[in-house]
Amino acid sequence: MQFFKYPERSQWPELLQRPVLDTTALETSVGNILAAVKQEGDAAVRSYAQQFDKVTLDALEVSQAEFAKATAALDAALKKAILQAKHNIEVFHKAQQEHSKIIETMPGVQCWRKPVAIEKVGLYIPGGSAPLFSTILMLGIPAMIAGCREIVLCTPSNAAGEVHPAILFAAQEVGIERVFKIGGVQAIGAMAYGTESIPRVHKIFGPGNQYVTCAKQLVNKSGVAIDMPAGPSEVAVLADETCVPAFVAADLLSQAEHGPDSQVLLVTTAAEIIAEVQKEVDAQLAQLPRKDIAARALENSRIILVKDTTEAMELLNAYAPEHLIVACKDDIAVADAVINAGSVFLGNYSPESAGDYASGTNHTLPTNGYATAYSGVSLDSFVKKITFQRLTREGLQQIGATIETMAAAEGLDAHKNAVTVRLKQAAQS
Repeated sequence: MQFFKYPERSQWPELLQRPVLDTTALETSVGNILAAVKQEGDAAVRSYAQQFDKVTLDALEVSQAEFAKATAALDAALKKAILQAKHNIEVFHKAQQEHSKIIETMPGVQCWRKPVAIEKVGLYIPGGSAPLFSTILMLGIPAMIAGCREIVLCTPSNAAGEVHPAILFAAQEVGIERVFKIGGVQAIGAMAYGTESIPRVHKIFGPGNQYVTCAKQLVNKSGVAIDMPAGPSEVAVLADETCVPAFVAADLLSQAEHGPDSQVLLVTTAAEIIAEVQKEVDAQLAQLPRKDIAARALENSRIILVKDTTEAMELLNAYAPEHLIVACKDDIAVADAVINAGSVFLGNYSPESAGDYASGTNHTLPTNGYATAYSGVSLDSFVKKITFQRLTREGLQQIGATIETMAAAEGLDAHKNAVTVRLKQAAQS
């Protein structure tokens, strides 16, 4: 990790840069795959599964027998853990449900807003180097609570055409019945355009590598909604002298192991903890199975020493991290200064991995600085908010002149007339 001591504010933009990828060639290759899936359907999906995943797929959809086999094969302790996480995520997301409330803005003029589930949603679950069954809980549970009518899940299989049993168990427990054994760009294309086997959806959710991310962004341009712009995973830790260096190091590494393009950031007001954190990072890194991946991510990562907590928070709000850990005294008070972050973890005993798996909050979060304008996935992500209004005759008489005046001022006479003809008829009756 690179170390910067008391950097000037003019240096902040350079210090806070994420790893940059040249996406020009990427967009071309991804666009070609999407076009093939759109034109050729299942045939293209099978071809790309053979090319990229080295698997020949006779059936694209997971069968009931495969669900049963996965349930029987999965370790009992993991089943219990998944069910505990499922409970907590359900509790947190059910509390986000809204009910319509009629607002009378003036006598005879009623307005209200109604949440309506998105009918068809697609969930992408990576299954390569790390089968992210936890993401099924994070996406499937709010989709179910929202009442989405059709939920399609795509995840890659292994070379034998098998999906990881934890993915199938989690899907079954959530209530997702349609799971397809396809990954990568071809999965995004299949859900975006529909094939003979895979239904077209209205919105696509889920993380993925740079190819999947690019595919989501390209289908979004063609009219398919996506959860949010995404980039490599990241964490920022704000630590003072009360932090536990071993905890800080563990949190930094927990994000670094996601991928070589991930980034971790340590911002501290306490110079004395830096050497100890670095020592812990080295010691813990050596024990990780994914140490080579994490080590490459650490090359993109930084330790920044600042003068005080106020400056630290200004810098962190400028960075807008996906995950922010506040390992400081008075962490709750410090949290009041957070403006830009995807999800915040307060105190020495709130690891980022708690939110990744089981505390109840959602781990699908804005990255790459998008936390300045985007929220993480929530129940709201799976619903549309439709507004309604109902005016009585008396209500229109009350507000009619206002509408006519404004419409005339904008030169939209038909808008004005839609009110005028009603007022004339009302006056005659």
